[in-house]
Amino acid sequence: MFFYCFVEIGIHIPEVDVNIHDISINVAESENDHDNKRDFISSVMTLFRRFAKSVYIFCGLHRIYLMKSTHKWIIQFLHCMGEATTVFGLTPDQYDMVTRSIFKAIEQGHHEFVIELCKANPQLLRDTCDEKGMTIFDFAIRYRQEEVYNLIYELEEEKRNDIGIRLVNSDNSMLHFAADLFSFSYFDHIQDASLQIQRELQWFKEVERCVPLEMHEYRNRSNDLTARELFTKNHKRLIEDAKNSMKETASSCTLIGALIVTIMFAAAFTLPGGNNDNTGLPLLQNNRLFKVFIVSDAVSLFSSTTSVITFLGILTSRFAEQDFLKYLPTMMRTGVFTLFFSIATMMIAFSCALVIMLDGEAWIVIPSILFASVPLISFVWWLFPLLVDMFKSAHGPGILAKEKDNETMI
Repeated sequence: MFFYCFVEIGIHIPEVDVNIHDISINVAESENDHDNKRDFISSVMTLFRRFAKSVYIFCGLHRIYLMKSTHKWIIQFLHCMGEATTVFGLTPDQYDMVTRSIFKAIEQGHHEFVIELCKANPQLLRDTCDEKGMTIFDFAIRYRQEEVYNLIYELEEEKRNDIGIRLVNSDNSMLHFAADLFSFSYFDHIQDASLQIQRELQWFKEVERCVPLEMHEYRNRSNDLTARELFTKNHKRLIEDAKNSMKETASSCTLIGALIVTIMFAAAFTLPGGNNDNTGLPLLQNNRLFKVFIVSDAVSLFSSTTSVITFLGILTSRFAEQDFLKYLPTMMRTGVFTLFFSIATMMIAFSCALVIMLDGEAWIVIPSILFASVPLISFVWWLFPLLVDMFKSAHGPGILAKEKDNETMI
């Protein structure tokens, strides 16, 4: 996966030059005594090109190239479409068709279509509403399309405030849409319920920051609830799922951490090579591998203890709604990372002890060390993706773009 992401970034799609097909190459005839050599070199180069092309296709690079090329042509097409709506103008029927297409694109997640049209024709961003009176930004919040919602930061502050205090059907504000759960497909790429509720809280906080203060306590007529109360009501089940998910993960990891603490504590007093009967000091205290063993054992013991304490903190938490925004995800990241680190250092300590005790028995040591890496690989396979998602959710680029200071589009 990481290989394909790296390759996709590195593949360059050149600009198409229409005159390139008109280039012709004339090759003069060679002397007869060079014909055989030329044919041989040509055959070798042909075989090499075929082999390179086969490898290119087999590795999936050709498919990635076609995808990027298609994406580039689509962006150019959308840019031309946006210019067409500006240059030629739109009849009422055409304008209605464009607006309906924009809302359908937001619903299906085609944000590039919306962004290109709105950048080419800012009027669409200012005045576009559907038949229910929902603006582009209401729709973007409803279907959790952050790229489209980011366009609100291209507006002037006065226009943003007008949109923030606007009510749909004289009932719901933008903040009420952020408090609702309309699109469950939005969670398809988020594997854990705790990350899902964290994402929802991040959305609500961002929209709350954009909406004027007087709208924070506005109660809609259909439910007579503020946006905060509506958020709590609609996300009660998701919060319960996140609570259960965190408790299950914390319980399992606490058990593993406690076992590592026990093993590493016992290993610290069962040193390879034994102790001096007179002084009680280790006989191999000057051995480099022995020093690595002691350091690895100590680090594994400390990190596993930290992991157990952290997971116990999660299990005894009150699991309040706001805790899922920063506190609980931070605790979970700390616990999983320290547990992973303790397993890795435990395997290092085991390998060092094995090499010391079986010096010269490579046929036993090497396979044993390889098998010792199985627990670490298993942990990476099952929990490391969750750890990566947690770090991305907390320290990634964020849901929404930062507000621009002196640069506005409209």
